[in-house]
Amino acid sequence: MAQETGADRRHRVVVVGGGFGGLLAAQLLGRKGKDVDVVLVDRRNTHLFQPLLYQVATGMLSPGMIAPPLRHVLRKHKNVKVEAAEVTGFDLGAKVVHLQQLPDTPVDLPYDSLIVAAGAGQSYFGHDEFALYAPGMKTIDDAIELRRRIFGAFEVAEMIDDPEEKAKWLTVAIVGAGPTGVELAGQVRELAVRCLRGEFRTFNPATMRVVLLDGGDIPLASFGDRLSGKAAEQLRRVGVELHMGARVTGVDAFGVDATDKDSTTERIDCYTTIWAAGVQASPLAKLLADPCGADVDRAGRICVLPDLTLPGHPEVFAVGDMTSLNNLPGVAEVAMQGGLHSANSIIRRLKGKPVVPFKYRDLGSVATIGRFRAVCKFKGLRLSGFLGWLVWFFVHLAFLNGWGNRFGTMTRWLRTMIGRARAERTFSTRHTGGDLSLPDSVRDVVTPNPFPNMGAWHESTRKQAEGAKTPSPEPAS
Repeated sequence: MAQETGADRRHRVVVVGGGFGGLLAAQLLGRKGKDVDVVLVDRRNTHLFQPLLYQVATGMLSPGMIAPPLRHVLRKHKNVKVEAAEVTGFDLGAKVVHLQQLPDTPVDLPYDSLIVAAGAGQSYFGHDEFALYAPGMKTIDDAIELRRRIFGAFEVAEMIDDPEEKAKWLTVAIVGAGPTGVELAGQVRELAVRCLRGEFRTFNPATMRVVLLDGGDIPLASFGDRLSGKAAEQLRRVGVELHMGARVTGVDAFGVDATDKDSTTERIDCYTTIWAAGVQASPLAKLLADPCGADVDRAGRICVLPDLTLPGHPEVFAVGDMTSLNNLPGVAEVAMQGGLHSANSIIRRLKGKPVVPFKYRDLGSVATIGRFRAVCKFKGLRLSGFLGWLVWFFVHLAFLNGWGNRFGTMTRWLRTMIGRARAERTFSTRHTGGDLSLPDSVRDVVTPNPFPNMGAWHESTRKQAEGAKTPSPEPAS
């Protein structure tokens, strides 16, 4: 990459990650950084509003409503460039970010200041083999896969005559009773009870079981005992089965094994399992930590200095879910404020002003349980039910990017909650990974296993069918 030389060279800022922290940093530098050139690097071309992924999975919102293109969001900031590439490493001494753009096309991107906001992914606590049968919900692809499994379970149940098999398809196990698990559990029950009513002929969709498992004593533990109790009450009211104090020890194609505090193991037979427990920082956190000697915690998060910089590298900032500082929670507000702080720190330095420590301002927490039900915590204020839902409604609208997305989302919410419509129910029964119109020879390469999570179930039913066809031996005369 060509570099400017001379006294008139503009300050180069590289921002890694187009999530809450990275996008706000790029926007602020685009508005106020008159002498700054910014390159935003992300392997995806969109800014994902992750807190609403569960609504994509349950057919309420389309992916585009919560994932606007980064280039469109940043189009008015002429000093900001978007680079679609994968970050493979850092050379902090040479001030270079290593990228992979096209296949076998490495690129070195120089910087004067660096902001890394790479976020976090799903953690299976050392049991990555669970992922095949219990996908998480961190990306648009995850949400679409979960939509396929949730709506596909209803479709398969319609075809099956065996009551026991039908019951297994009509059971959803959700692991983790934090905000993601609670919100998803409530929406799956709303979907089954209200939105799909009268659409199937061989069963009543309202009979679908939603089982929420967590190793803790209460759902939404971070909200405090009072709101957690309200959340538990509202979850039970919509029909969610709470299994608290249950540590998941096994997940396979046929269900979930959970062990309670008395070491008693429970088996939940189901063909749809969703993982909403635990996060692991982006691998980029360790790539940053190794050269500068920063510590990394058990979740892979890099320990940063009070101003969000790295030891010995005041020009490098790390923000959001990939960082550890003062036990701050892994929520969007921390990433957003961290991104703004980093951008402001760069602007202050260019003006000859000192950088100040990062100070997080707690804006509260909200989580929705279902239709017109939510809990809200803000300083000393505790709300639940409809009042909590109103706060949730306006907070999420405010955080969405773009007035068009806000208006479209608000319209879809009202249509779904006042009516019963779920407009986004398109899915494929096959896990394609590519266009179904591809020739078979090409599709076999792209998707060698079109039903990855159903292989064991299919093999079991096939053997049962073959056993039923085998004639019994004739009794000896």
